[in-house]
Amino acid sequence: MARILRGDIRWANLNSAGGAEQEGMRPVVVLSKNIFNEKSGTVIVAALTSQPQKAGFPLTLELMDARNLSKRSWVKISQIRTLSVQRVGERISSANEEDVSQIIEGLNEVVGV
Repeated sequence: MARILRGDIRWANLNSAGGAEQEGMRPVVVLSKNIFNEKSGTVIVAALTSQPQKAGFPLTLELMDARNLSKRSWVKISQIRTLSVQRVGERISSANEEDVSQIIEGLNEVVGV
């Protein structure tokens, strides 16, 4: 498998979800740092959705510059997961550094940092 990098947008298997969690094969954006991705066998991701979101930042962020996404997409910042790299598939696109920084900022607001 190709190296998984922070900011990558990839397909991931989010099955075994419950309630309002995103599930199925979905695009996710990788938030964990590259060294973590390489050494841990896991990645920290946030789910993407193509459904327009009522909640704004810090709960969601529209990706404005991600190439190769077939639809407008929003990062569900409150829907983070740690996944085995075995559940992460093909790279679709990547989020730019500014978007990744905003996602991390939103996550910090959600968890109270």
